[in-house]
Amino acid sequence: MEKHLHIISLTTPFPVDYGGVLDLFYKLHALKQQSVQIHFHCFENGSGEQIELNKHCASVNYYKRRKGIKGFSFLLPFIVSSRINETLFQNLLKDDFPILMEGIHCTYLLNDTRFNNRTKIVRLHNVEYKYYHQLFKSATSLFHKIYYCWESYQLKKYEKNIATKVNNFWAVTIADAELYRKEFNCKAIDFLPIFIPTGWQLKCLEGKGNYCLYHGDLSVDTNEKTVIWLMEKVFEKIKLPFVIAGKNPSKKLERLAHAEQHTCLVANPSEKEMQDMIAKAHIHILPSLSTTGIKIKLLNALFNGRYVIANNATVEGSGLESMCMIADDANSIIEKITELFSEPFNSEMIEERKKNLGKMFCNETNAKSIVERIWGTAE
Repeated sequence: MEKHLHIISLTTPFPVDYGGVLDLFYKLHALKQQSVQIHFHCFENGSGEQIELNKHCASVNYYKRRKGIKGFSFLLPFIVSSRINETLFQNLLKDDFPILMEGIHCTYLLNDTRFNNRTKIVRLHNVEYKYYHQLFKSATSLFHKIYYCWESYQLKKYEKNIATKVNNFWAVTIADAELYRKEFNCKAIDFLPIFIPTGWQLKCLEGKGNYCLYHGDLSVDTNEKTVIWLMEKVFEKIKLPFVIAGKNPSKKLERLAHAEQHTCLVANPSEKEMQDMIAKAHIHILPSLSTTGIKIKLLNALFNGRYVIANNATVEGSGLESMCMIADDANSIIEKITELFSEPFNSEMIEERKKNLGKMFCNETNAKSIVERIWGTAE
């Protein structure tokens, strides 16, 4: 039996230049390996058509997102209303193949009676209303605060409304799945680990590195806020080498980092440079302000780096808790850094990490799981 699957993506998942598209892109490769014929639909992000997607999909269609006031609705979250597209719906109605919606963003068709009899699955990337509430708390711009607050309010209503309208939700963390069960009485939700780059094999180095590292998208308010907190509350006190690396840091962050001799900021490193910094660091410092979703930078550090210090918000419900040192305040982080900075990373730690990560993040196993969940067999 041929297996055909529509996948609707909130964005164009190539090039894979930030963590949010990792699962989107590498899932395509893994499903193709299971002989799934993917009919891919994505909303343009400005990067244009990507030939690479044609290698993994039977067909690829691109759609324009409605921007600004054209995409706004008083009844729906903006991330949803701006992606309502009748051309997309007409393409989906040409057959009766199952539909996988990547993110709450792509789920408006759940409110369309034309799709009542279709198999519909939602890949839950975050509990979006909680994520936007955290953005609201961290934003410094009044306009952003108003937008994030309104979006969080609309998303909570919307997520509750659609919680019973799909055949399955697949959450990226155990915690997100549990929240949907408790808050929204969602029965049809399961945990499905994210798909990782095909080249990711455990590459942790033994021995000692020379510095502590925070990496991430530095243009995101929550990440900048975290880095400034680490500089002021942690590394101002212990003065150990601290490297900050990531995309598009602000002038304020550059100024603060360059003001201290023990702090170094690397702006917009290439993928090779970033992976080199991750490998050579001794301790990865990865606290988070958000408790939903999976932190790709955490996974990257565990696959390719040495020690990881994280807070409960970073690891809660991820299944990765045992591989990290947990510290929830500045004094605890200082204590853990002081304890680990002179402690070599050894082969036993690497083997333990390999065993745990290999079991959870196997693209082949997880692709077979998708096939079984939709068609009842991986054959």
